[in-house]
Amino acid sequence: MKDFWIACGHHLLDRDESGGLCVTDEFLKACFARPELMPPRDACPVERRLHRELLGDPRQAVSADEIAAVTDEDARENWRFVLAFRDLLLRHPTLEAAYLATVRSRANDLPPLFVNQLVHVILRNALDGCDDPLVLRAAELFFRQQRILPHEQALLLGDEEVVGGQSQTPVLSLMSMLGAMTDGQLDVLRDENAGDYWQRSDHFDMAYDLTAGGRGPIALAQVMVRWISHLLAVDVAVEPLRELHDARLTWYVGLDADATRIGDNLWHGERLDEHSAGRVLALFRLTFADTSAAMDDLRGEPVYLILAMTPDQKLRMKPQNLLTGLPIKRLEMVT
Repeated sequence: MKDFWIACGHHLLDRDESGGLCVTDEFLKACFARPELMPPRDACPVERRLHRELLGDPRQAVSADEIAAVTDEDARENWRFVLAFRDLLLRHPTLEAAYLATVRSRANDLPPLFVNQLVHVILRNALDGCDDPLVLRAAELFFRQQRILPHEQALLLGDEEVVGGQSQTPVLSLMSMLGAMTDGQLDVLRDENAGDYWQRSDHFDMAYDLTAGGRGPIALAQVMVRWISHLLAVDVAVEPLRELHDARLTWYVGLDADATRIGDNLWHGERLDEHSAGRVLALFRLTFADTSAAMDDLRGEPVYLILAMTPDQKLRMKPQNLLTGLPIKRLEMVT
């Protein structure tokens, strides 16, 4: 089986009997070796000593006074964040449990960088054995911000960090379809070039086709099924929808902040204006394989999932909403 997302560090982690990821010294050392934590030449002796000792013993206790003694303000902040992240991982038996504890607490004290790192490596675990590059590219939406890319009638997404340095309308390439390649093009992942993903998975440089009726929404639905199953031990089916008419919106989950606002408006009986409706990127219907897993008064009712873009045509998916927003009665197996 081909490997992917090697940079997330999944190979540095152990697994428990249930398949959850257990933190190791090697993984923690990799966190402390991040470029933003490497002391510069003019770093104070306290910072240099702290970094050296943590690379030797990444689990050692660090007091608030030690951090306060670091002279550079930015360095102090970086150390506070990374040590809070380390302590979160050490408090829980698995990374999955640490992530669930974070999203359920609804605390916003962990920077998005670390939250996305957790999602990245947990998804790598959940998707272990997946041999479909389209599903893996769809999973990138969970932890990488995307930008909507204009291309005729297709709904194409490119990684915001990758395309951000390009023009506001990056040129898209359908590879050999046009018979030529030029600088600044972004390859669209499709059957003909899917094999390239394995060598490029850590570069996040392939565009994703989310056009309704295509394979893109199906692939994203498969990722959501795996995500929910892995973290909540609940089996669901997720079906992409082309449109939604006269459906009873008994329960819905916004997969991002903008989708949540749109869902709230629909819930309150408001009609969407053309601009708001145009920001909806995808719709899904979720059903439970075992209806007893759902809250009693919602058994048999589907859950509608909404994905939307921001007014500036970006997508910031919130995968935690799938864990905290579903009407699930029983708790997951991960503790």
